[in-house]
Amino acid sequence: MKRIFLFLVTNLAILVVISITLRLLGVDRIMNQSGGLNFNALLVMSVVMGFAGSIISLLMSKWMAKRSVGAHVIETPANATEQWLVNTVKRQAEQAGIGMPEVAIYDSPEINAFATGWNRNSALVAVSTGLMNNMSADEAEAVLGHEVSHVANGDMVTLTLVQGVVNTFVIFFSRIIGFVADRMIFKNERGEGIGFFVSSMIAQLLLGVLANMVVMWFSRYREFHADTGGAQLAGKQKMIAALERLKLNQEQAALPKGVAAFGISGGGAFSRLFMTHPPLEERIEALRRSA
Repeated sequence: MKRIFLFLVTNLAILVVISITLRLLGVDRIMNQSGGLNFNALLVMSVVMGFAGSIISLLMSKWMAKRSVGAHVIETPANATEQWLVNTVKRQAEQAGIGMPEVAIYDSPEINAFATGWNRNSALVAVSTGLMNNMSADEAEAVLGHEVSHVANGDMVTLTLVQGVVNTFVIFFSRIIGFVADRMIFKNERGEGIGFFVSSMIAQLLLGVLANMVVMWFSRYREFHADTGGAQLAGKQKMIAALERLKLNQEQAALPKGVAAFGISGGGAFSRLFMTHPPLEERIEALRRSA
């Protein structure tokens, strides 16, 4: 979940900065010619801005991940645990046909791990101290296999392309909404005043929430494939055992029934739209049904 969250936050921040910069430079005025929108220019600008945000987010993903969680990259293993981590990731990377990722540990009580990076041969696989302290070697091996599979499947690159496409639509339609609002609500005949800027930014944020539902759906879809990859690299039963361990930990950390309805992960149909991962029981069942 960390890699998706960091990617989305970075992407959003970049889009906001680009939007404000272009507005200050007067570039938005190219969309208004002879009193109407220049749709061709708007589309070109939307594509450039949309993919710039997602591509820059991808290129920054390792740097952001390391600093946000305080990950310690293992250059030279300092103990048996670090040696085991490096050896396991190296073996799985060779099996998956990718370059050796950087291996890191970060201090956190939660059982978690993530993989990120701009290509299959320049990735980062990081695990929490909580995972190493609470999972068996077999379960940890399966989690590492899951993360290595994300890298081998090129999920971050594909996520970047998906994000670039939805960014393009968000920017395109938010500018149209801003132009119409500026003319009809703020009565600006030129359609490029402060009303345009405010309306388009609000529309961009609201449409961005809807667009992120598409990104979240893709993320959930790819988790099933990464589970399958983890099962192939570490063994099906190990992968199932790892997911069951995560499920047990999740249940133990659940909010009391009296306040569960106020929790951020209530599990309702609406909250599911924003989940980066499918429910663990669905992932376990999918693995059990697989050949």
